[in-house]
Amino acid sequence: MMRESADKMSENKNENSNKRRQEKSKQQKEKSKQQKEKSKQRKSRVMELLWGLLSFLLLWEILYLTLKNHTIPSPYLTFLYLPKVWGKLGYHLAGSLLRVGAAILISLCLGIPAGIALSTSSRLRKLFSPFVYFIYPIPKVAFLPVFMLLFGLGNLSKILLVIWIIVFQIILSIRDGADQIPKLYYKAMAGYQATLSDTLRYLIMPAILPYIFSSLRISLGISLASLFFAENYATKYGIGYFILSAWTKMNYKEMFCGILALGLLGILLFILLDFLEKTFVPWSDKQSY
Repeated sequence: MMRESADKMSENKNENSNKRRQEKSKQQKEKSKQQKEKSKQRKSRVMELLWGLLSFLLLWEILYLTLKNHTIPSPYLTFLYLPKVWGKLGYHLAGSLLRVGAAILISLCLGIPAGIALSTSSRLRKLFSPFVYFIYPIPKVAFLPVFMLLFGLGNLSKILLVIWIIVFQIILSIRDGADQIPKLYYKAMAGYQATLSDTLRYLIMPAILPYIFSSLRISLGISLASLFFAENYATKYGIGYFILSAWTKMNYKEMFCGILALGLLGILLFILLDFLEKTFVPWSDKQSY
């Protein structure tokens, strides 16, 4: 009897060890599959970026060969000309980046609390939603002369214009994201006697983080386009000023260097934004570059 019980114990141990080995092997296989899928996704994203850049260069070359005039320079000659203006171009890009960065940061500081307040307070929603809906579809670039009259011709008017353009997009995105939180979750937080700061930290902010990044992705392109328009007036530095100045001097190689640099800047900013989204929102399953 003692031998039989000992044999059964050893058999059970062997079975348990085999099960553990099988589970470990399954986990390792799943991890390897996930790593392979991630590597494939990265390769496909890199190929998509390269394909997009090659398509742009191909279209540019077709226009150059079709028109055959000095207004559209060759891509090859433009790339050769790029090192000659790189120092000046970097100065103008830095100025535009400072304006865009300041505008986006201030818009987030204003838009996130406003969006949360509109979602959590029915009174504020009834009071301010009609104003937001009225202002949102208006082309806000038309307010540039108003901002220049009120705040002068310097950086302040241009930064405030970009804020005016993108802050409503952020407010609406944050409000919609906070609206997706079930009311039951608020009741659960209240049941645990959570404070307002606890509710914001552990419930609202994790829920609206994907919406923050999606609104940033939209606002980034809009802010660059609107800033390009604003920098055409009463300024001495900025990528918009650089491109327009090259156009007025009929230096089309320099003009296309500015356009190319603006496109590359947009790609780098979107790559940085996607990296930050992966870092701070790991549960998001969106494809990014």
